[in-house]
Amino acid sequence: MPKQALLAVLVAIDAANAADPHLEPDGTPAALVYGSRMSEELARRCPDASEHLRIAARGQHIERWKIARTDYPEGRAGYLRWRTDQAQAHAERVAGMMADAGYEPEDRLRVARLLRKEGIKLNPETQMLEDVICFVFLRWYFADFAVKHADEDIGRIVARTARKMSPAARSAALAEFDLSPRHAASFAEDARG
Repeated sequence: MPKQALLAVLVAIDAANAADPHLEPDGTPAALVYGSRMSEELARRCPDASEHLRIAARGQHIERWKIARTDYPEGRAGYLRWRTDQAQAHAERVAGMMADAGYEPEDRLRVARLLRKEGIKLNPETQMLEDVICFVFLRWYFADFAVKHADEDIGRIVARTARKMSPAARSAALAEFDLSPRHAASFAEDARG
């Protein structure tokens, strides 16, 4: 696929995310910032990423605000249903943009599978996408998230985050982030296998 198709999809994702009503402190739409952070982190972690992975990273939270978490029941089951519906919506939206840019159906399906996290721990691209998501969370969102939740909840969330990551990514997180001893233990334990 010519590079202009990739650029067209990335521009379309950014245009959609520019409509996010949630703004960062500097006034930039939050989804637009998130997409840029995903692309930057992917470039750091996997400079030779395929076009498919580059598109999936940028479109990871496309128009996320359109499906409100408050429309789902409280608790883990409601949260997981919301996440599944989000992933399906992101996959469909990005696949449509790829179709508009001239990508073949198999390319669109590959990106949709990445966005739905199919084959995590089995598909290296799906695992890389998950690693990038976790790094973006740790680097940009964890501190604000942690002050809003109880310590015991944060401990569980950190442990779940570590379990989602590859051993190499967990080791890198230990090296890159100033984690508390308790949180570092989750990454160290899981980094061994």
